[in-house]
Amino acid sequence: MRRIPWWLVAVVATVLVVVSGWLPADDARETAQRTIPILIFVAGLTVVAEMCAGAGLFEQAAGLAARVAGKRRWALWALVVLLAVLSTAVLSLDTTAVLLTPVVIALARRTHTPPLPFAMAVLALANTASLLLPVSNLTNLLADHVLRQAHVGYLGLMWAPALTAIVVTVTILAVRDRRVLRGEFTPNLPRPARDRPLLVVAALTVAVLGVAFAVGAPTAPTAVAAAVVLLVVTLVRHQKLPVRARDLVPWRTLLVVLGLFAVVETLQAHGLGTLLADAAGTGDRVGSLLRVAGVGALAANGVNNLPAYLALEPAMGGDPLRIGALLIGTGVGPLITPWGSLATVLWWQRCRTVMLDVPTRTIVRQGLVLAPVAVLLSTLALVATH
Repeated sequence: MRRIPWWLVAVVATVLVVVSGWLPADDARETAQRTIPILIFVAGLTVVAEMCAGAGLFEQAAGLAARVAGKRRWALWALVVLLAVLSTAVLSLDTTAVLLTPVVIALARRTHTPPLPFAMAVLALANTASLLLPVSNLTNLLADHVLRQAHVGYLGLMWAPALTAIVVTVTILAVRDRRVLRGEFTPNLPRPARDRPLLVVAALTVAVLGVAFAVGAPTAPTAVAAAVVLLVVTLVRHQKLPVRARDLVPWRTLLVVLGLFAVVETLQAHGLGTLLADAAGTGDRVGSLLRVAGVGALAANGVNNLPAYLALEPAMGGDPLRIGALLIGTGVGPLITPWGSLATVLWWQRCRTVMLDVPTRTIVRQGLVLAPVAVLLSTLALVATH
């Protein structure tokens, strides 16, 4: 029997809740106004990421890391960590999971280094580095909308928790993998890029995107503009598209995300918000914020971080500190289960594609070590800086 695709289930669910009136018209209109720009942004940024991969940006960056490392295995790992942080911050956690994972695994194999520590570092940082910018995680974009209404800047609120989460992750992984990362490697570098001008344009585009997002440029128009630039330059250079044209935009994923928005908003309209408000408590003292972050992390690992954030956001009452704690829980927390975030699911699939078998227990074991410490210390950093 043929399985029904998730995107079709999402479309049916969305149409059903709207047509039936289960999702009130005003709520449906507000949800659409809030989410459509975010989905456009995701589409644009995905095209940017695919075109960068096609230009060889990720592969050449990994090759540069191997050269700079000077044959020292620990230095190579540190540079891969830096690459994962930058990729997550500017191009989002899902981009890191999908496009950087196979490149990093190939780099490890070419240097005769066990690939698992490199792959597990990418998995961890795809999640824990996703607090840096609003564009780093879809939940951040949702929160940024609320924070703007409260006249609070995202970076001003989240810089300390974001840096704390990264430092905690890197420290724990470095201590855990210190024996594997000893010694030297023999470089086996990738071939030069096929089209150097295209590679330069891709690198400059990513650099400009990072600056634009950091200074608060409108996310959707900026991402779409960058996607158009890279697409036009690729075609002008007579280079093939990295994937089929119909697959450049992840329309199936976008439909699933839209369905999640619609279903969660419907449940909110029928009493879910009251239950979650009781679980999340009230107030913005240390204990209250730790409770919010803990509930967010549990919900994200139980279902997925996106619906967890959507369901819990109304219970935050627009309080910036509580929103920040929820972002920590749903952004840094979902490391324990393979379905905790879409990035983890995508990372796992990519590992299998390149013949790296990662058992579930390996993901769970790393998450149980990282998530509690990172969520706790990041929340304390939020409190300390505000």
